[in-house]
Amino acid sequence: MNDTILFTILGFVQGLTEFLPVSSTGHLVLAREWLGVTSSYGLAEDAVLHLATALAVLVYFRNDIKALIIGSFQALQKREKNKESTVAVALIIGTIPAVVFGLLFESALETTFRGPSVVALALIVGSFIFLGAEWLGRRTEKKEDITVGKGFLIGLFQVLALVPGMSRSGMVISGGLLLGLSRFEAARFGFLLSFPVILGAGVLKLYELLQTGALSIEGGGLVWGALAAFVSGMVAIHVLLQFVRTHSLMPFVIYRFILAGVILLFLV
Repeated sequence: MNDTILFTILGFVQGLTEFLPVSSTGHLVLAREWLGVTSSYGLAEDAVLHLATALAVLVYFRNDIKALIIGSFQALQKREKNKESTVAVALIIGTIPAVVFGLLFESALETTFRGPSVVALALIVGSFIFLGAEWLGRRTEKKEDITVGKGFLIGLFQVLALVPGMSRSGMVISGGLLLGLSRFEAARFGFLLSFPVILGAGVLKLYELLQTGALSIEGGGLVWGALAAFVSGMVAIHVLLQFVRTHSLMPFVIYRFILAGVILLFLV
């Protein structure tokens, strides 16, 4: 199997699973295991694919992002906060925990936490978090709005997603449910919250690729992988937003338990 096909498959997996509550990094680790991909630049390649999914967020939520920017400027001019400025500040504050922990534990995330056994354990632990959030979320009748404090707490849930298998969207939706948000609002906020983290990681690792010379060797395949990640990412965002309007996370819980079992049986 040539590099173009491999990167296209990896890009499709990245885009589809980045926004579904199943863990993109975990699936990329597993895809490499099953496809027999051995590369010294695995995390950097993942991050380049992340750039494509960051672009998918930017394109899909372009109107939301525009509204947040305009609303924030209006709040500054009037010196009075509004809903858009509150969400914008919540996104900024919510991004900080993942950036700090990501930089502090980058080395361990590149090595220790990328094995199949870690992915399987994280899939199981994350599933129980989903179940707890769904149970407590049903007990909250009034659905709250995003606040700066809630944004920070949801950002702490995003930190958990640094471990392959936990899932960024799953952790953020769970955090939102525990804080009284609806699934849809939690998912929407989570997608917006993921943008700076995914973009930052992608830019950092793209620089790493340029420094090591891997981009000149694998650049052609990465282009096709990035295209696959962008298209599948756009589809995944739309599908999940529509799904959570009327459904719980239970189908993803079942899938995660099955996947964890497969990993423990065949890859550990």
